[in-house]
Amino acid sequence: MTVATALEIVLAVIVLGIAFWTTMVRDTSAAVVGFLAYGLLLALVWVRLGAVDVALTEAAIGGGLAGVLLLGAAARLRGAEISADAERPRTIPSAAAAVLATIVVGALAAAVLSLPDPAPTLAPAAAANAAATGLGNPVTNVLMAFRAMDTMLEKVVLLLALLGVWSLAPDRLWAGGRPGPRHRADPNGVLAFLARVLPPIGIVVGIYILWAGANHPGGAFQGGTIVAAMWLLVIMAGIVDTPPVSARRLRLVLICGPAVFVVVGLAGLAFGAAFLAYPAAYAKPLIVMIEVAMVLTIAATLGLLLAGAPERSAEP
Repeated sequence: MTVATALEIVLAVIVLGIAFWTTMVRDTSAAVVGFLAYGLLLALVWVRLGAVDVALTEAAIGGGLAGVLLLGAAARLRGAEISADAERPRTIPSAAAAVLATIVVGALAAAVLSLPDPAPTLAPAAAANAAATGLGNPVTNVLMAFRAMDTMLEKVVLLLALLGVWSLAPDRLWAGGRPGPRHRADPNGVLAFLARVLPPIGIVVGIYILWAGANHPGGAFQGGTIVAAMWLLVIMAGIVDTPPVSARRLRLVLICGPAVFVVVGLAGLAFGAAFLAYPAAYAKPLIVMIEVAMVLTIAATLGLLLAGAPERSAEP
């Protein structure tokens, strides 16, 4: 057994142990901390599997933005947690849930073991036609060319999720309400200092990850997540406030990613062979243009999802 194999076994055991502990612990804050640790360790697992793009996304979402969202939810549930701790889970529902989970795990294991060897794959066909887009990153190549429809619909679903969060607000706040509370931090504190120092660096890093995603691990989602984190840092420091949901510029930013995607797709339908069929001579510029528009949409959508539903008027 090599050292690398031993480290992978230890990492797998730790990940499974944290996952089990996170699902069993009754304290909400402890479960959130366990989830954050699980997300960061899972990013290391993806690195060991050679999927650096997935690792970047897991670290940004699973260990970053999702953690912030869950920490906020845990803080709001702290009052109800005391009464929940007094209740004891019933034996029969707990046993039924354990049996159902065991059946699901067994069915998944049986499905995986029953796959033919080698498993059917379109990887050779994708690799053979990869040069047509001019992209050096195979992940971006697959997502933006061979699975472009799925990628476009993912951004639409992200926007629909934001609309679902906004729908929780009273009707009167749709005319100009602001998402989330107004944050006010110590102007001389550490948070305010970090909010002035880190965003310029983070925005440059996000743009670099976007630009490098054409040929190296990265892309619009990873870059947009970093930009969203910098925006949230500035908001939490009280330097800027969340924009009102009725702001025209905000709504244009939210739809620019899917809109550019649809326009390019219709152009492919009109001048090419099919919807989202890129002309060979312009494939890479068109994909980069879509990625740039998606960074703005992803950053704004993720930031507003974490801010929550509109709960106050646009006036400070």
